Amino acid sequence: MSLKTPTGIRQWIWRAFVRSALIPLVLVEVVLIAAYLLTNNAIRDAQIEHLRETALAELQSAVGREARIIGQQLQEVEGATRLLRNFTLRALDDDRPAPSAALQLGAEGARYSPRDEGGAASFYSAATEPEQQDLEKVARLRRLDPLMKELHAGNPLIASLYFNSWDSYNHIYPWFNTAEQYPSDMNIPSYNFYYLASSWHNPTRQVVWTDVYLDPAGHGWMMSAIAPVYRDDFLEGVSGIDITVSRILQQIGKLRVPWSGYAMLISRDLTIMALPEAGEHQFGLDELTEHSYEEAIRQEIFKPEDFRLGRRPETRQLADAITAQDEGVQRLSLGGRQQLVAWSTVEQTGWHLLAVVDETEVFSQTNALASRFQQIGCLLIAGLLLFYLLFFAYMWLRARQLSQALLSPIASISEMMGQIGQGQWRPQPVSSDIRELDDLAQHTRTIGGQLELSETQRSQAQNRLELVLESATESLWENDLRSGTLQFRGRLPTRFGLPSAQLSDAQFMQRIHPRDVPRMRAERLRMQSGHALHYECEFRFADALGDYHWLLSRGRVIERDPGTGEATLLAGTHVDIDAIKRVEEDLRHVTQQAQAANEAKTHLISSISHELRTPLNAILGFAQLMRMDCSPEADPEAADYLDEILLASRHLNQLLGDILDWSSLQAERPRLELKRVEVTSLMRECAELVALDIRRHGLTLQVGLPEAPIEVLAEPRRLRQVLLNLLSNAIKYNTPSGRVVLGIETLGGQVRLLVEDSGLGIDASLQAQMFEPFQRLGRESSNIQGAGIGLSLCLEYAKLMGGSIGVKSELGIGSVFWISLPVLEPHPETLVHERPRIVYVEDDPASQTLVHKALADMAEVSVIDNGRTALEQLLSDPPDLLLLDLNLPELSGGELLSLLRQTPATRHLPVIVLTAASEAGSRVDCQARLAKPIDLDELRRQVRACLQALDTSPS
Repeated sequence: MSLKTPTGIRQWIWRAFVRSALIPLVLVEVVLIAAYLLTNNAIRDAQIEHLRETALAELQSAVGREARIIGQQLQEVEGATRLLRNFTLRALDDDRPAPSAALQLGAEGARYSPRDEGGAASFYSAATEPEQQDLEKVARLRRLDPLMKELHAGNPLIASLYFNSWDSYNHIYPWFNTAEQYPSDMNIPSYNFYYLASSWHNPTRQVVWTDVYLDPAGHGWMMSAIAPVYRDDFLEGVSGIDITVSRILQQIGKLRVPWSGYAMLISRDLTIMALPEAGEHQFGLDELTEHSYEEAIRQEIFKPEDFRLGRRPETRQLADAITAQDEGVQRLSLGGRQQLVAWSTVEQTGWHLLAVVDETEVFSQTNALASRFQQIGCLLIAGLLLFYLLFFAYMWLRARQLSQALLSPIASISEMMGQIGQGQWRPQPVSSDIRELDDLAQHTRTIGGQLELSETQRSQAQNRLELVLESATESLWENDLRSGTLQFRGRLPTRFGLPSAQLSDAQFMQRIHPRDVPRMRAERLRMQSGHALHYECEFRFADALGDYHWLLSRGRVIERDPGTGEATLLAGTHVDIDAIKRVEEDLRHVTQQAQAANEAKTHLISSISHELRTPLNAILGFAQLMRMDCSPEADPEAADYLDEILLASRHLNQLLGDILDWSSLQAERPRLELKRVEVTSLMRECAELVALDIRRHGLTLQVGLPEAPIEVLAEPRRLRQVLLNLLSNAIKYNTPSGRVVLGIETLGGQVRLLVEDSGLGIDASLQAQMFEPFQRLGRESSNIQGAGIGLSLCLEYAKLMGGSIGVKSELGIGSVFWISLPVLEPHPETLVHERPRIVYVEDDPASQTLVHKALADMAEVSVIDNGRTALEQLLSDPPDLLLLDLNLPELSGGELLSLLRQTPATRHLPVIVLTAASEAGSRVDCQARLAKPIDLDELRRQVRACLQALDTSPS
């Protein structure tokens, strides 16, 4: 084997320049020139293709735009047909007396209107016997004449409007002599338009279109939009509107197509309906050159075989494409020239609008541009050749300079590295005019010193590492796969009573728990086969007494067979993780027990809530109604008894609600739906709620609120709950003849809602415990009712609304509690609509009566006791507000609300959920949720808020 002769640095630099610069640049130059010459045509083709795509897009856009205009006009006619159908049904169902129509009875038994009185014409066919003809229906349908007149005058496309009944009565506007036009025994249900409106062909009872036909009365091409008129499931008749097609065809003739093209219209069966003169020459149709288009339409001089695209060889492929898709673009040869044809379909009629453009007109500018590019390319090629010649000369001179500057310092640095390799760690440095080479020489000397230090540190670190591994692990192990033996170093052989520090694989596997052996073998096989470089596995290992302990084994491949690539030597550590595993198992067991206890608690709370609140709802509700009807002057003793019942019921309800709220907060923190809340009106409402309680305790209430509205971001129900809780505490813990003050402070973008009392005050050492749950600060044995969780709930709700709560209190003077929230810019208020409509879905008669009486002065309240019935009525006639109980027969309240939210008509219907369960309704899509027993004042406030929001929402 011959050795390669080394190359000098000068020759190496020059060869590097030649290989990396000269040869590649020459090749690049040749490739660029060839590529430019070859790609010039490709560029031209790409530009032509781009312009072609642009032209196709413009053509498709123009055709689609005009097709949409035609579709919109036909949609207006469809809307007018639906309107006529709806008013026809109203006229037929109107039982009010109507003046009889002045009809003349013909000799053959047909009745008709003999003269034009400015309204519609009537014709009652002799197919119905004269004595069986419904003249009252004729009189009722005369009420449609003003509507027909307005629709006819408002849309120039409409030629006539009519209603044809099942018993062959025809009511049509404008008036014409029906006796001369219609046969006396005309059977209307046998006609095609009546056939198309039947339930067999039109099960959805929507507006449908007839095919285009030539009007024998001289109106030209016509088509009709018809709508069935049903009374229940009986087809009473057909309402329809005839439109003139001529105006639509005139629009087609005036359509301007880019690149001097033209537009044409073909029918559903691919027959040409509108074609300009330029198109007649290309399609070879001479029948229209001697007549105007309108004359051709009116006289019906088309030749179907010539005007049908599918019959012509040159347009048969185009006809197939139009049949296959509603819109598109295709290339077509007409008169020896290539044309681009784009089409779009009018959905209502099935017509197809086409735009035809000469392809050469589109690409003429592109050809001129490609020629210009070719001239510029030649100049660029000449300039590149001259530049590269000068560049190569400069590179040759630069290579000689670089080689001379590098030779000497590189040789000196090489000598320094040789001295370091021989153990002379600090050789004498050399200097160079090149900064990088000078730095390299200094770094070389520094490296020598670092190698000297590293060699000393390596020896010390090796000794320390062995000591650390021996103290941190049970053992170090090596597994020789060739001999099938394991070698251990450390405490493992002694601790587990192994016969020696070297075991065979079989002996080691006998000590592993049988369930862990497959996993151990699989991990070792992955390393041995080369699928993994590192190994980690947890397993149970038996000691001398047979007790298993958890070990964590980690390792990696140390050696592999050079021929097969399989691992031959593995090494790693064993770590005792038995204590960790036992802690994990204990924690898992405790967690499962806690989850089971939490689920049992939630189920118990929900059951208790439902069982307590359902009877409590009736007690509190009917007590409120009885107290409303009981006058203290008439029966003071009964009024006192009712007040005691109300006081005890409300206290029990409040206590149950607080406990359930606290339990719910501890189980899962809710996500409140924050909205803008006007706090001055909210605080006034709270003041009204506690006014009676204030007077009963002999206290005075002072309300010092600003006149201007102040808005914050909060959840209204929870904010009201916090304020009422603070007011309740101020009343309960006040002194006789004391006072309660409501106020507002605004400080640095925050608004403080203040509740002040003149009670005994709270010691400063106890104030830190006030907001802890079930903490009453020594008042547990007093006669003041309470569970000690009200303030803790206030604190939780304040945090959930992004605010804070605080207190300032002095013994013998009183206390001031506040909740602080960010202030917002207020929105203007609007008035609530009078007498809105509310639907209450509830199967409990007591709750129905209670809610109906409580809201009778605010809205029209209707009650439904079945979920399935409620769904049908709500979808057909949505109310302004829905009150919903979740426990309903046939269809639950949650399922009912889910179906309502999937329907556009009821998707945004305001809903207030009334339920006796503690957790039910917490995740349903509703505006508010009230727990049973129902607080009528709270219900009225929520209903008023929903109706106000409905009135202020944009239409």
